[in-house]
Amino acid sequence: MKMAIVFDCEFLVVKNAPKRFWCGPYDPDPVIAQIGAAKISLSDSFEIVDTFKVYVNPVDRFGSKYTLDPFFTKLTGIEQQTIDSAGVSLQEANEQFREFSEGAKLWSWGKDELNMMAISCYIAGIKPCIPADQFDNACKLMLAAGMPYEDIERTRSNDLADYFEVEHPPLRGHDALDDALSVAYVIQHLLREKRLSQTDFGHASLEDKLLT
Repeated sequence: MKMAIVFDCEFLVVKNAPKRFWCGPYDPDPVIAQIGAAKISLSDSFEIVDTFKVYVNPVDRFGSKYTLDPFFTKLTGIEQQTIDSAGVSLQEANEQFREFSEGAKLWSWGKDELNMMAISCYIAGIKPCIPADQFDNACKLMLAAGMPYEDIERTRSNDLADYFEVEHPPLRGHDALDDALSVAYVIQHLLREKRLSQTDFGHASLEDKLLT
């Protein structure tokens, strides 16, 4: 394992949709509109060696293009004109992300792959191009490093760097790349502090550590 990748996705939402579990008659399907990622070297000084960001043209189950809700734009900072000018198809975005990953393990704060690969690909009618076993939950890494479980439950990805008091450039919450960087800076910090090691990024080793 020479590298690890932290990623995050922003998916469609309107006001109070999470409280309704996206089940309201006007709630959009929670398909993704943005993917962001940071690549961390697992050797030497654990530098962040590359970043990735792509905008996705979200479509509904009938193939019609979604128009971004003002609530989503206020939350994420993503404007309709950005999607219109820079957005790509979900299939292209996933292929770009797959190439960026170079087969490395993909970590998110929770299980963002379910929105990216399971829901979004199902709605778009395309086959996921990254296998499920390439993804894992960065919350496990925090638990292995000694972060209390109750703190993990109440900490969002965009608040994680501040929780660990890690100095970092300004980050915007609910921007996919910035949220990924918030987690990546903490992983980098924990590696340098030797609270995490390279072996923790292997699935079997991590599961064994969590069970002991």
